[in-house]
Amino acid sequence: EELRMSKPNHFDVQSTFCVLCGRTDDCPEKYGEKRTYVKYNLTVHYYCLLMSSGIWQRGEEDEGVDGFLITDIKKEVNRAAKLKCNICKKKGASIGCVSPKCKRSYHFPCGLQKECIFQFMEDFRSYCWEHKPVQKFTDKEPRGASQCTICLDLVEPLPVYAVLKSPCCKNAWFHRECLQYQALSAGIFFFRCTVCNNKDKFQKEMLRMGIHIPERDASWELEENAYQDLLHCYQHCDVKRCLCKKGRDYNEPDSKWEIKRCQYCGSRGTHLACSSLKSWEQNWECMECRSIFAKSEKYRKRKKHSLAASEKTNGTACFLEEPPPKSPRQSSGSPRNFLLQSPKIMCQNNLSPCSPLELPASNRVTMSLSPMMSNRSWSLRQKRLREQRREVCNILKELKVQVKTKTTRLNINAENIWSGALKGFRQRSFSPTNTIEVNFSNCKNRSNTSAASKHHFFQLLMLHLQNSSLFEGSSGKNLSLDFQAVKENIYFEAGKMIAVSLVHGGPSPGFFSKTLFDCLVYGPENVKPALEDVADVDVAQTIKTIKYANSLSSLQSTLQDCCEFLAAAGCLRPVTALCDKDMLVNDILIYHVIKRITLPLESFRQGLKTLGVLEKMQMHPDAFSSILCHKPERLSAETICDLFTIHSSSDVNKVGGADFWMGYLQDVESGESVVTLEDILLFVTGSCYIPSIGFDPEPTIKFLHIRYPIGNRLLNCLELPITKTYQQFKNKMELTIRNTLRFERE
Repeated sequence: EELRMSKPNHFDVQSTFCVLCGRTDDCPEKYGEKRTYVKYNLTVHYYCLLMSSGIWQRGEEDEGVDGFLITDIKKEVNRAAKLKCNICKKKGASIGCVSPKCKRSYHFPCGLQKECIFQFMEDFRSYCWEHKPVQKFTDKEPRGASQCTICLDLVEPLPVYAVLKSPCCKNAWFHRECLQYQALSAGIFFFRCTVCNNKDKFQKEMLRMGIHIPERDASWELEENAYQDLLHCYQHCDVKRCLCKKGRDYNEPDSKWEIKRCQYCGSRGTHLACSSLKSWEQNWECMECRSIFAKSEKYRKRKKHSLAASEKTNGTACFLEEPPPKSPRQSSGSPRNFLLQSPKIMCQNNLSPCSPLELPASNRVTMSLSPMMSNRSWSLRQKRLREQRREVCNILKELKVQVKTKTTRLNINAENIWSGALKGFRQRSFSPTNTIEVNFSNCKNRSNTSAASKHHFFQLLMLHLQNSSLFEGSSGKNLSLDFQAVKENIYFEAGKMIAVSLVHGGPSPGFFSKTLFDCLVYGPENVKPALEDVADVDVAQTIKTIKYANSLSSLQSTLQDCCEFLAAAGCLRPVTALCDKDMLVNDILIYHVIKRITLPLESFRQGLKTLGVLEKMQMHPDAFSSILCHKPERLSAETICDLFTIHSSSDVNKVGGADFWMGYLQDVESGESVVTLEDILLFVTGSCYIPSIGFDPEPTIKFLHIRYPIGNRLLNCLELPITKTYQQFKNKMELTIRNTLRFERE
């Protein structure tokens, strides 16, 4: 029978004693949730129960106390009643040190006070104050006070219980108490190093050192309507003289009374007519943003020139009028605007979950500064991208016909993915038309199928290429000039790897800039680069100085200062008129972005010809742009549902199995689950992403009379149990997927 918690008026939870530690303290941060079950005359701290040495979770998670059966709890209380605590000398010490030959026992609160270590993972081990694990400190550690990067107070970098060192950053130190509060708030999905953002290595070390990381979503994600204010788009005309008779808040799309927001902050607005804007495409900036940019002398000079021309043609500029005091920001211009596209919020508003990453890679930086795209634009863009990706999927399947059953095995060290990949692709027996098998030589139980290892390998390889010295740029990347890589023919190998990855089931690269893609498809001679393509800050600044020179004398002075750069670019020439700067800027861009990397580009193109990928790119440029210049679509419940084909049967229809599956996907997408959509995909297929070519065979679902779900990765088949209630279905899914993936990761 399911346990029910109750609290009558005469029953004071604060006055009840924990049956294991004997304390009345109710401090969830230190001892876990204090739970009282009046029906069974039982009160217990959750952590006391978890860490007790003689009890295990023998029931389902909805039985007893989170799987701990009532009979087992009573047996553990009787067992502990015979043991004396080595710290407080009282009976009831249910926790013992796991170190061999150590016979110390203690209560959980006593252990905390004595600085014992409790590991909230695997077998929930406990170590006494003499045998507890410690972090290694070297003689080279910095001396003197450092700063805790969570509370920002001073922390002494000493090997003591109250101080922990980051395993991934050399000089990052934390108070243990700060880390524990951070972990309880962030949960397992968001708890990571506050300096470098590392998750896996950081969590592993913190669990070893006794930090409890709860397996739930972050507290801020669980708060109802936490981001509700972000759903409101700023719609108010802020110019001093609003011309609209229906008021400043009136907004009529596709008319002169449509409200345009500031292109920089997004938290100020104007009617198109009130600022003499002829169309929505024209940019508009508020007075405060203009004043910030005007502090730059170069910007001031440039604007004086443009404003003078504007006044001659348009008379007055309404957007220069002093606006009223600024209202709180509620725009997509804020750094958190991506929350507007989260699946949870999109489901509530019937919007397509199109993220900023769905925009071309070369446009992602400016996306955060631009006003929010309209809902219809999102929907149309998302629909168009899906159509193009379906087209690419069919094209890649045509190319895969070349792949034979003969296999080539790649032995890969996961810690040095590039070295292993390069060696494997260059071995004499390697052929792109062979079926590829991947073996991670240093990683036991990486996965139970070769296909899963291959998916993981290509994912790591594409991530390495994106961040390698072969490419430059923050988001949409162009080729860089690496002479050593040219000498070793690395650019060819990179192109070859991307081509092979696409045909053999790897992920979409998604980081090409529009300029790089056009060079590959149409030829560099037909491409006109932009200033955004220049990754070198100094070169970009030099080009800007030339581009925004407002007089012939200042232009000539600038050219004199950078004559060596211009000579190297082959652009040093006499300038006799201010208008000559436009052609000069264009020539510099062509040299720096295209001509300078002629050898790497040609080598990269040759590599992409592998398996006929480049030829297909040139035949279907729009389709391939959707996977090379756009990040993969974020997984959603709808995407996963469309991906799987359900084998129907009379039994399934009777119990509503398909409805349970759909409901579970919705719960996962909305964060009401300990697993993610990526976890579900990984459990079934061995891949946490949908390959550009799709899955082979296509994923299917079967409802069977089995106890727990089974992910058959050889067939990409998810076998689901037939249950009477949705809660039973969800519990079984959570338990199986979470434990299976945790075992593989460990």
